[in-house]
Amino acid sequence: MADDLSLSDFTLGEKARLAGLVARMGKRGLAGEGVDISDLKRRAERIEDQARRRKHGK
Repeated sequence: MADDLSLSDFTLGEKARLAGLVARMGKRGLAGEGVDISDLKRRAERIEDQARRRKHGK
């Protein structure tokens, strides 16, 4: 997570979506070093950006 966000800045739905993405990243990570997880990282970053915009009122 980003430095300026805490867990309380995320909605329940965002927390659930992030948990699912982290689980999928872990599952892909078990497949080996060559597996690309950049798509899941981008999705997680979008969720963080959404929470950051809501926190800062933008």
